[in-house]
Amino acid sequence: MNDRRTNVLREVTPEVIAEAKAILRGADHTALAVLEPETGQPLASRVGLATLADGTPFTVISRLAAHTAALDADPRCSLLVGPPGKGDPLAHPRLSLVCRAAVIGDATGIAEARSRYLALHPRAAIYVDLPDFRFFRLEMVSVSFNGGFGRAFAMEGRVLLG
Repeated sequence: MNDRRTNVLREVTPEVIAEAKAILRGADHTALAVLEPETGQPLASRVGLATLADGTPFTVISRLAAHTAALDADPRCSLLVGPPGKGDPLAHPRLSLVCRAAVIGDATGIAEARSRYLALHPRAAIYVDLPDFRFFRLEMVSVSFNGGFGRAFAMEGRVLLG
């Protein structure tokens, strides 16, 4: 396939992967986009973010939030991750992740997620244990990494693990 998008993409190197991993693992929040079950329209929201030991991003969400009902109906979602910085927002590196959300339901997984989330978001201790909150793994399918002007990369989500 030789379309315009393919022509602007650069080669994914180990250094590019390391840079993308650093952005993801250094993030404490993200824009989460889901599909509203009633309308199929996109809905974006800001949520807290952390990563599991293997690098998988995850979040904790109340069942009262609109994006929870959306993820329960359709696990497809997208994240926009990257530090905002000063000046032109398009000049700063960012990741667009295509993901599938899955509830973390086993006791060991919940314990790891809780510990890692609270290490990054200590104030979340007031709500993470409430019964309406659940942890969601955001399993990466694909990643679009915009490293700044003229630096565009596409990769499979699995390359950011480990």
